[in-house]
Amino acid sequence: METSDNATAAEETAPEPERTGIAAQDWTAASAVPQYRAAVVDLLGALAYGELAAFERLADDAKLAPSLADKAELAKMASAEFHHFERLRDRLAGIDAEPTAAMEPFAKALDDFHHQTAPSDWLEGLVKAYVGDSIASDFYREVANHLDSDTRSLVLSVLDDTGHGNFAVEKVRAAIEADPRVGGRLALWARRLMGEALSQAQRVVAERDALSTMLVGGVDGVAAGFDLAAVGEMFTRITKAHTKRMAALGLAA
Repeated sequence: METSDNATAAEETAPEPERTGIAAQDWTAASAVPQYRAAVVDLLGALAYGELAAFERLADDAKLAPSLADKAELAKMASAEFHHFERLRDRLAGIDAEPTAAMEPFAKALDDFHHQTAPSDWLEGLVKAYVGDSIASDFYREVANHLDSDTRSLVLSVLDDTGHGNFAVEKVRAAIEADPRVGGRLALWARRLMGEALSQAQRVVAERDALSTMLVGGVDGVAAGFDLAAVGEMFTRITKAHTKRMAALGLAA
């Protein structure tokens, strides 16, 4: 999944918390709580399908690339996304969860999001990858703070930047410099992506009981301290990170 540069994510993510409850345990201990195990299967399923969709979309975006060099760069990023998918798929299988079944509940919501936000050109595709996917990545990074140590390590590693962030910033800023009128159109597009991405994330969580319960700290101490107020603070941090990415692109938030 394409993310913003690591510095931006670090600035907007909450300080490293003291690990308590399940967040202080490894997978072997934490998975003894059935609802937590179900939440992790949901989380890994959503992430796995997101990585698979990112791979497909980057491959499609490569067809719109204006140069051979750009096409090759996107192909490299697509390969990295598929590798992330493979790691998540293998982890699901390793904890005795059928990968396809774990991904299936999230396929329609993610497919609907991508259908509703299909870019009309190369630049819109770059902004979507940089802004839209980064919002999802920020959300998963926040959730990772409250996972067991083994799952947290995997989730954070598959959210590593594939290079799309810097690539998108360079190309979009160059396009705006060449034609300032492009900036207004892309700013509107990015604001639409922000709204759609947040709505899609809320729908996914709301439809999965184990996942939503985990987020508000209701699974036998899972996500201790992650109450509704903390969820509100999390979305504030995500919104601030979005504003910084817009500035990096040379767009008004």
